[in-house]
Amino acid sequence: MRTIQQLALKIAVVMMMIAGSVSTAFALDLDTARTNGLVGEVDNGLLAIPPGAPADAQDLIASINNVRRTEYAKVAALNNLTLEVVGTMMFPKIYGRCPSGTWVQVHGKWTKKAQ
Repeated sequence: MRTIQQLALKIAVVMMMIAGSVSTAFALDLDTARTNGLVGEVDNGLLAIPPGAPADAQDLIASINNVRRTEYAKVAALNNLTLEVVGTMMFPKIYGRCPSGTWVQVHGKWTKKAQ
């Protein structure tokens, strides 16, 4: 039986893989898109377009979400979990790394991260 600590370690590894899988250009684009309010983090571990934002970052969102889904699926398969459960478990880690002012959607409600 896997312990919570083992699962947490795997999640940390996935976060490092996601960071490494997204090119430097994407990382810069993601940061810029977050700063400009073009993308937001959703509590399912994926990106989405926040309210009032144009669809300018849709390609970036799709690319990053594809990478995230692939990594989430690996963790899900190893731990007999669904992709959705893994994405939800990843959200607090992603949220912690987002700068203040980033749009976030929790339980269907969009807000900006305060700190």
